[in-house]
Amino acid sequence: MSQASKLVALGLTLFAAAAHAQLPQKVGDTPVPSLAPIIKKTSPAVVNIATRGTIKEARNPLLDDPFFRRFFDAPNQPRQREFQSAGSGVIVDAKSGYIITNAHVIENADEITVTLRDDRQVKAEVVGKDTGSDVAVLKVAAKNLVEMPLADSDKAEVGDFVIAIGNPFGLQHTVTSGIISALGRSGINPEGYEDFIQTDASINPGNSGGALVNLDGQLVGVNSAIFSRSGGNIGIGFAIPSNMVKAVMTQLIQYGEVKRGILGVQLRNLTPAIAESLGLETSKGALVGQVVEGSAAEKAGIKAGDIITSINGKTVSNSSETRNLIGLLRIGEKVDIGLSRDGQPRRVTAVIAQRDDASAETSGEIHSAFEGAALGNAPSNGGVQIQSVAEGSPAALNGLRANDVIVGIGRTRITNMEQLRTTVKDARAFTVTIRRGNSTLVFPIG
Repeated sequence: MSQASKLVALGLTLFAAAAHAQLPQKVGDTPVPSLAPIIKKTSPAVVNIATRGTIKEARNPLLDDPFFRRFFDAPNQPRQREFQSAGSGVIVDAKSGYIITNAHVIENADEITVTLRDDRQVKAEVVGKDTGSDVAVLKVAAKNLVEMPLADSDKAEVGDFVIAIGNPFGLQHTVTSGIISALGRSGINPEGYEDFIQTDASINPGNSGGALVNLDGQLVGVNSAIFSRSGGNIGIGFAIPSNMVKAVMTQLIQYGEVKRGILGVQLRNLTPAIAESLGLETSKGALVGQVVEGSAAEKAGIKAGDIITSINGKTVSNSSETRNLIGLLRIGEKVDIGLSRDGQPRRVTAVIAQRDDASAETSGEIHSAFEGAALGNAPSNGGVQIQSVAEGSPAALNGLRANDVIVGIGRTRITNMEQLRTTVKDARAFTVTIRRGNSTLVFPIG
């Protein structure tokens, strides 16, 4: 039966229920549709994940001063505290024992226990996790596991029926249903790689890492987040598409991490006004605002002002979608890029480079405060050199100039790009110490 027929049958069923106060077994010759067969098939692949660990507690830095503690008789407060949390996961490879979940579900976990559908409890080890996509892979040693096949999420459409299976609020194997409300959602975590499936199937705390299942019993997405002011479901949930999950999972299993390469461009959304000024008929695509010197993009012939219209034959709508597709490519992989330049279509081929292979990096991926600046390791004396700054960009507004050298973030000395990236990760406010000629300057950020 097609989905349209199922919907009609379901509507007739609800009407009959209101009239007779009970559901009939059939409407005419059509059986009442039920999700039970799909749930029986897929539920054994969904697991509960319980974690234990310790996290550092933020405290007043004065408490680190022995004199202050002694003078004010301040107690020795522990800087770490234990925690417990719970989430969900999906078995995707029964033979190898691989389980997909969210990276935030296992964050800071020292011990991970997986509870299977038959109530068996097994310890899990972390194969790898990727905070950018919020995907993690666990591995368990257990027999008679049931896996869930992955769907091709590119074939999902708005209006498709889906089922969410997980452990909300610790209530194991709770099932909810709904439809796909939207595709390609982004902006939930601007620092991450986003292409969310939005659904109105109820997703609550504890559902994270659980399954979003289509009517073929396939994993179309991994539930990741909800939009809510109260913390409870209001009909807006988000799942990571299965195709993104598969791409990340492959690298995590092979390398233990995602080895993201770099194209070496700074991308901006193409607004209708900009598209009109360029004489374009559509605002779909990503505007290249800057090309890093010596990067894969420059070697491929991409220029500032070009509009990226496709990646490996897949049409892109905006800068976020373009960034996602590039971010999932492996280092050394060739990528076919469709461009529009001066209104004329072009195609170029670029080879995705390692981040250290490029002379500079797209700064917005390090922190939004540096967006618009091309950064690279300083040639001498250590630090990170600002090679160029786009006019009117966040980096320019924060006072940064070309040829400045970043030598410190807060009280941490910065000697290279990797240290800068690690230091400012997840930071909202900090100070930047730069060397400008013979002067040393400090800029507050945030």
